[in-house]
Amino acid sequence: MEKRKSNSALRTSLIAVLTAVVVVFTIIIKIPTPTKGYLNLCDLAICFIAFTFSPLTAFIAGGLGTAIADIISGYPQWAPISFVVHGIEGLVVALIVKRSVQEISDGVKVSPLKVIIAMIACIIIVAGGYFILSAIFMSLGFAAAAAGIPGNIAQSGIGVVAGYALSRAVVKAYPPVQGLLNY
Repeated sequence: MEKRKSNSALRTSLIAVLTAVVVVFTIIIKIPTPTKGYLNLCDLAICFIAFTFSPLTAFIAGGLGTAIADIISGYPQWAPISFVVHGIEGLVVALIVKRSVQEISDGVKVSPLKVIIAMIACIIIVAGGYFILSAIFMSLGFAAAAAGIPGNIAQSGIGVVAGYALSRAVVKAYPPVQGLLNY
């Protein structure tokens, strides 16, 4: 019972820290867009979490982290959309690259094909999600929302590549990190 409580506390603490990491990566660099939003480095953090930890962790940290960043950065109208888009992004990327506990303990890396599939999925989710949801819920209309597509493609594509590289570097420096939140 005591071990279960400490595992729960560890999981909660790590998810909170990873959510804060997403907030920082989202607000550290903000490039305004024509859709009255901004481009940032959130996808790097979300993809790092997706490649390193569990799908649930990537969903919570990605969705909640970007929503919190939108609220504290003066873009609260984007928070619900960011929560949905980036939460789904983290979940899907993590599901694509998920490995078994045995593969993780054996040091099996994510295959290049899975990384490419994760990148394609990430780009579709982020660019498509913001396009559709901002056109509908932000009253931008589809023509204006389309202006955000190229930036979102670049942001998410770079995020997958950099997030994967960061994950490999962290795992190489401290291999037990992958066993922390694999549920």
